[in-house]
Amino acid sequence: MHILLTGAGGQLGHAIQCIFSNHEIIAYDRQQLDITDLDAVRAAVATQAPDLALNAAAYNAVDQAERDPEAAYRANALGPRNLALVTAARGIPLLHISTNYVFDGLSRRPYHEFDPPHPQSVYGQSKLAGEEAVRALNPKHYIVRTSWVYHTHGKNFIQTMRALSQQPEVRVVSDQFGSPTYAPHLATALAQLVTTEAFGTYHMAGRGGTSRFDLIRTLYTLLGVRSQVKPVPSTAMPRLAQCPSYAVLTTLQEPSIHLPPWQDGLAQFVQSAL
Repeated sequence: MHILLTGAGGQLGHAIQCIFSNHEIIAYDRQQLDITDLDAVRAAVATQAPDLALNAAAYNAVDQAERDPEAAYRANALGPRNLALVTAARGIPLLHISTNYVFDGLSRRPYHEFDPPHPQSVYGQSKLAGEEAVRALNPKHYIVRTSWVYHTHGKNFIQTMRALSQQPEVRVVSDQFGSPTYAPHLATALAQLVTTEAFGTYHMAGRGGTSRFDLIRTLYTLLGVRSQVKPVPSTAMPRLAQCPSYAVLTTLQEPSIHLPPWQDGLAQFVQSAL
């Protein structure tokens, strides 16, 4: 399959290029293709004539999005809209990556694909707007929501906490729950999905859920470090954006594509990082 990949410079884009070895990937990072530029998207799709477009590009600065909502909406809503418009005109399927931030976090059970979204932050609202544009404009779409993605490549919460692991004490929020997702595991699931032609919305994240506190406590155990992990409420570490307190993901969709348990992803991360 001939695949046009946007967001190739990010951690998921990096994993996709490694995992999709049976496909021909035409990879564009943000400097090579600005998806908010409709003419540029048209030119890239016309030149490459892909069998599938895979959008891993996003504005992921959650707190900064509250200060600059226009930038968030341009990247997370206008960009996907442009890709959907152009691919639909040529009958090309589009796979678009979204987030658990489209939910409000008030549930006490894992969110599935048929739960109504209700984002509480500009980031979540802009990502939902991108989903809606893709659904409206290209019927041949896969929308994949994921959660707490991390990799040895790039910046993420796990990498930040690993860098702090030599401190005597590290404070970590204990009342925010999600599904940690190792980027190569997600990329492997995406490679399976794109062969199905079962278009629709999917949840793909590390199986199970955990708090940020327990995630980092497990990370430090695997790393063999003695830094004390101290649980604190999110009110003790305020952020500009409202993060969903509970955003664990599960799937009811068919075909049912499950990622490995989040603990397996974390163990593989540590093995690759050492």
